[in-house]
Amino acid sequence: MNVPEQLKYRDSHEWIEANVDPAKVGISDHAQAELTDLVYIELPEIGRLVTAGEAVAVVESVKSANDIYAPVGGEVVEVNEAVVNDPALVNTDAFGDGWLFKLKLDEGAAGGGELAALLDADAYRSHIS
Repeated sequence: MNVPEQLKYRDSHEWIEANVDPAKVGISDHAQAELTDLVYIELPEIGRLVTAGEAVAVVESVKSANDIYAPVGGEVVEVNEAVVNDPALVNTDAFGDGWLFKLKLDEGAAGGGELAALLDADAYRSHIS
């Protein structure tokens, strides 16, 4: 399973770029594989303020619908319309073209507290094994 080293992960399978602001957010390769074929994605509104752990998006597959949670707090500053139009992008490129939205991190997240609380790649690999 692909688990890029430069990302941070929630135990609910979302990833975030660790050293970029605004930071891309998406779901892990493990999550997309478990969900199988994605057929619908609902993304948050641009400008929405979110807190860490808040449900902010929905992905639906042929198997189920699942909430996507904000890894850290911040403001949604961009959404990936390409995945709305073609949800399969998440299945084929979860860490590239399949990102979901970008967050401008708030002070609690950017200061390291919320980011530091997330799993690094090794911890996430242990979590999914």
